[in-house]
Amino acid sequence: MTRIAIIDDKPSIRKLIKGKIASRSDWRVVLEAANGREFLDMARALDADQLPDIALMDIEMPEMNGIDAISVGAVLYPSIKFIVLTVFDDDDKIFEAIKSGASGYLLKDESTDVIQQLISDIMEMTGSPMSPSIARKALQLLNRAALPTKEKTKNIEPLAILTNREKQILSLQVEGCDYREIGEQLHISHNTVRTHICNIYEKLHVTSKAQAVHIAIVHGINK
Repeated sequence: MTRIAIIDDKPSIRKLIKGKIASRSDWRVVLEAANGREFLDMARALDADQLPDIALMDIEMPEMNGIDAISVGAVLYPSIKFIVLTVFDDDDKIFEAIKSGASGYLLKDESTDVIQQLISDIMEMTGSPMSPSIARKALQLLNRAALPTKEKTKNIEPLAILTNREKQILSLQVEGCDYREIGEQLHISHNTVRTHICNIYEKLHVTSKAQAVHIAIVHGINK
C-alpha cells in the first residue's frame, strides 16, 4: 500500500487531487495538511512506518510555503518522496523546488492518467516525475547552474562563521517563522531581522531561505 500526503491550503484542491488518485486501490491518502508547517507538525506525530511514501506539495501556502517545507522535510524524512503539485511553471519556482529536495514537479491541470503514471514511476524508481513542459525547463536550468549538494558541504562547517544572533534567526527560520514572528520572539524590528538574514545568506553563499534552511538542518543547527 502506497501512503500519500496532500498538502494544499485549499480544501477544494485537496478534494480534486484525492479524486485523481482515488481509482488506485493500492494507494491511500494518510495525511492532509493546509500548509507546510501543519504537514511537518503532523509528520512529527507519526511513527516511521506511518509516514507517507509520497507527499504532493503545493507551493504558495500561508504559514509555511511548499519550498520551505520540502527543504526541512527532505532532511528530516528522507524516506518521503516530495512531489511539487502546483499551477506555477516559472523558472524560479522550478529551480527552487529542485534545490529544496523535490523528487518531481507536476502541474495540477495534468490529467488523472498522467498524474497516476508519474507517481507510479517515482515509486518504482524509474524516473523523476515532471510534467513534460516542466521537464524541458528543468533541463535548461540544470545546464545553466550546478545544484548545491550535501557532498559539497559535508566537510565544512558553514554555521561556524555565523554570529549567535544569526544562528538564532536561522534556527527560527528552520521552525518556519516569518520575519514578523522572528522579530517578536527576539524583540527586534523587522528591518533588523531582514539585515541579519541578508548577512546570513551572504555568509552561507545562498540566495534563498530554502537553501539556508537546508544547510542549517544538514549541519545540525539545533544540536
